[in-house]
Amino acid sequence: MSLKWVTCLSVYSAHAAIVAVVLGLTTVLVSADPIAHGRALVEVNCARCHAVGQTDVSSHPDAPELRKLSQRYPLTDLEEALAEGISTGHPDMPEWVATPDQIEAIIAYIGSLQRP
Repeated sequence: MSLKWVTCLSVYSAHAAIVAVVLGLTTVLVSADPIAHGRALVEVNCARCHAVGQTDVSSHPDAPELRKLSQRYPLTDLEEALAEGISTGHPDMPEWVATPDQIEAIIAYIGSLQRP
């Protein structure tokens, strides 16, 4: 094997190790802060229509603000809906099925928005 290939393999191995460490740290950080993970999930999957923060307004007229969900029904009822894919809601709401970890994080984030 030439020195050029050894150098390329070393650089590739170093990059792969860095990516593995970053991904590992991201997983640890996400699991350490479910509220932040939940916020990231709703920003990606829900913010197109729903207000996902403390003061924003939903852009879709039939999409409730997430901070007001507990006024409609208990947040624990969302767990099953998220696990099975929310198929009710506003008519053009896309169906999205969340994993158990994602559900826990989303519920934690939405719970953090609720006002006493």
